Amino acid sequence: MGKILKMGSAFIGIIVGAGFASGQEILQYFTSFGLLGVAGAIVSTALFAYLGMTLTRIGSRMRTTSHKEAIYKISGRYLGIIVDTVIIITLFSVGVVMIAGAGSNLNQQFGLPSYMGSLLMVVLVFLTVLLNVDKVVGVIGSITPFLIAAVVLVSIYCLMTIDTTFSILDPIARDVKTTLPNWFISSINYVSFNIATGASMTLVMGGAEKDERIAKWGGLVGGLGLGILILLSHLAIFSKIESVADAELPMLAIINDISPILAILMAFVLYGMIFNTAVGMFYAFGARFVPIGTKGFKMFVLFTLVIGFALSFVGFTNLVAHLYPFIGYMGLFLIVALIIAPFRMAKKVAR
Repeated sequence: MGKILKMGSAFIGIIVGAGFASGQEILQYFTSFGLLGVAGAIVSTALFAYLGMTLTRIGSRMRTTSHKEAIYKISGRYLGIIVDTVIIITLFSVGVVMIAGAGSNLNQQFGLPSYMGSLLMVVLVFLTVLLNVDKVVGVIGSITPFLIAAVVLVSIYCLMTIDTTFSILDPIARDVKTTLPNWFISSINYVSFNIATGASMTLVMGGAEKDERIAKWGGLVGGLGLGILILLSHLAIFSKIESVADAELPMLAIINDISPILAILMAFVLYGMIFNTAVGMFYAFGARFVPIGTKGFKMFVLFTLVIGFALSFVGFTNLVAHLYPFIGYMGLFLIVALIIAPFRMAKKVAR
């Protein structure tokens, strides 16, 4: 059970980054559709549970050290090229967003120049990438419980202190600008984007677990846990939509209203979750091209971090609003591949 929870926690940590932990993703993908955002959260939960279980199971069975071999095996030659390309683009793109999010986090809470928070993130990610896979998974998983506790407590507070009804707040929430057309496509796009983001590192994490059963249940628990966090975050932001609709980091804004001291603590938790995803992105991106643990791997990751730092000046909110939905649509190729993967694997075993 301990291994299952550790893997589930790490899966959540890989997926949850600046956009989710700050509330900006939830605001755009779910709360902007008001009451229907709840239905979207339920659809996303079911998909995350299934796909998380599939990824960790495949990783364990194939002893994956890079997503390349696994993706081509489950997708086939031609679809594999598309999926591999999507993942490569996603890993680097989301890594850039995490660096930008790190700067926004420290800027909003402490008034520091954005480039300082971003530069600190680059340094921390590079130092962590020097560790082996097991230690990286441990680092990622260790921070996640703090976020879970924060989201649960904030959600309870928001629901207990709401002074109106969700039906009255619904039109206010629907006025929030989003690039997504409706709640159903938004929920699918959100899962697609996040799975494209986390697939590579999740496969590598699953590959480090020899027991396929533990890997499978770890992915399932992680997916369900992630879905519950989405629903709770949506309800929290929805209940306070009048005051946080224009906030770059809505969850942090809510906590600031509760207590400035708690907001400082949440800023560090948020920074830690940004760090989690940044490590997963740049580690997996480097592993796709250069063998893990080599000098070339370390130098390659350092080079990509420097480029990512330069690109992060585009701005956090702009990157989330426009880049994430685009990645989500591209990630549908991966979703299709993962849905058919168990059937392809079963046929190969039968032969």
